[in-house]
Amino acid sequence: MADKRDYYEVLGIEKGASESDIKKAYRKLAKENHPDLHPGDTAAEARFKEIGEAYAVLSDPDKKAKYDQFGHAAFDPSMGGTGFDFGDIFGDLGDLFGGMFGGGSRHAQNGPMRGESIRAGISISFEEAAFGCEKELNVARVEDCPDCKGTGCAPGTTAEVCPNCKGSGMVHQQQRSPFGMVSTSAPCPNCKGSGKIIHQPCTTCRGTGSVRRQRKISASIPAGIDDGQTIALRGLGSAGKNGGPAGDLLVTVMIAPHPNFKRDGNSVLYEQPLSFVQAALGAEVNIPTLDGKIKFNIPEGTQTGTVFRLRERGIPFIRGKGRGDQFVTVRVVTPENLGEAQKAILREFAKATGEAEPGSQSSFLKKKKK
Repeated sequence: MADKRDYYEVLGIEKGASESDIKKAYRKLAKENHPDLHPGDTAAEARFKEIGEAYAVLSDPDKKAKYDQFGHAAFDPSMGGTGFDFGDIFGDLGDLFGGMFGGGSRHAQNGPMRGESIRAGISISFEEAAFGCEKELNVARVEDCPDCKGTGCAPGTTAEVCPNCKGSGMVHQQQRSPFGMVSTSAPCPNCKGSGKIIHQPCTTCRGTGSVRRQRKISASIPAGIDDGQTIALRGLGSAGKNGGPAGDLLVTVMIAPHPNFKRDGNSVLYEQPLSFVQAALGAEVNIPTLDGKIKFNIPEGTQTGTVFRLRERGIPFIRGKGRGDQFVTVRVVTPENLGEAQKAILREFAKATGEAEPGSQSSFLKKKKK
């Protein structure tokens, strides 16, 4: 076997190449040198066989280990080797190359096929997202033809089983090559892969067995859903073929902004305006929540930016029990357009608190630090 080239050299890889590198190199070279691309080229056929032989050894861990230790002699019966059969490599080239050369393992087109999923968008309010709601959607989907019930045949008629493929939708051929018998499969040209021949097609669907219809579908939006999330309504998409299941209706939710609330996960954020007097003296205020207004006591001396927490006044958890919280941020509103009497009162207040020069930032900051 001295005339044989090194298998690593044949595949153009290093001796320590990984299993995936070996497979990748083989696929590339085998496709480049496939006899179907070089009809009548005996040199290409020889290269193709050499590439397959190298791959048969290097892709098998046991054979590769023997080859690495003994070289070609490991498979030469005349030298005590075991020999091996390359039939598993060349037995079905179509499966290896995915039908690139007319072979390939294809699924018959007359088997059950799942229907397509369809998408729709819906806009809901902040409150509807929080507590859930029922919405009606208008969607266009493919359904079984009502006249032929999905058969594609005119009422009162039936389809003929294709005599060419005997209803399988596929035709199989075997042909001899220099490397053994090669099996190929392809859709039946007589029935175009359907396995049946319709002599009298349904006039409503023109023999396709399906029609597109506009439908109103009720969708249950779960409580706690967030903006941009998608829910799947199982089996409400387009109808399947040949007895296959229907697809899904995928509904993406868009939440309209709220005039008062913002959302952060399952928390509700709210900004509560307070007057200077309310913040200084404390006050009982009405704070809006998703459940309505509640009374809340603002303690005296509350500073702007203070955050209060209202437990379980937020968004319900979409998976599980309970709710998030509502966070109320206080914003002290500075009065505008004061009258002279009001200004005079504030000046007196400034003097009473030790702010010698009303409006002086330095005196106010000193007092705040103390």
